[in-house]
Amino acid sequence: MDSVDTLPPDALSRAVIEIEKHVSSAGWDQPAQLFALVPTAELLRAEPQLAVELGAEDASQPLTPVAQGELPGGLEDEHLADALGRIEWPDGVSGCALAIERVVLPAAAEAGLSDAETDAELARMAGSDPRRHEVRMVAAVLREGDRFGAVRLRSHDEDSAVLTGTDLVPTLCEVLSLTFEPSVDSRPGEGPGVDGMSDEENRS
Repeated sequence: MDSVDTLPPDALSRAVIEIEKHVSSAGWDQPAQLFALVPTAELLRAEPQLAVELGAEDASQPLTPVAQGELPGGLEDEHLADALGRIEWPDGVSGCALAIERVVLPAAAEAGLSDAETDAELARMAGSDPRRHEVRMVAAVLREGDRFGAVRLRSHDEDSAVLTGTDLVPTLCEVLSLTFEPSVDSRPGEGPGVDGMSDEENRS
């Protein structure tokens, strides 16, 4: 397999932008979605038919996102690390990405949420606060440590307004990096693969 060192410097950022546009094309209020990032050249050699199904007929895009399906609906941040920490990628996967929607509040607004007694009440209070922003975040990491992220605000739902950067979603990237750390209780062959994956991730 091609070493990640042979990928161009912008491979990860291009994959994130592609994923963000693909997910955004389906509108808002979607569950979290996980993607494996596979070197396109390797995919074309090993699984040419799958590459065609995924829209990766050539290697113009260095990394091909392979949709792994939706994560459980309503998966909150405190459970996200646990869910992702149970994933172990096969060697052919060079990176992974997560698209997730969240409601974010300014620090002053968050202070008032401490009165909430249940998660449902907390969600209701946050969702009704006029200072809230609904955002979609796409975070991605490579096995070797590179990170990149994108953020789209629902109130500025335009491709030209999407924010991108290496340090834009550091917490999500940190959680994603857990999927490349070996699990002490994992068994050989466990975890998502590439063969036979969903073809719902098509290039736009």
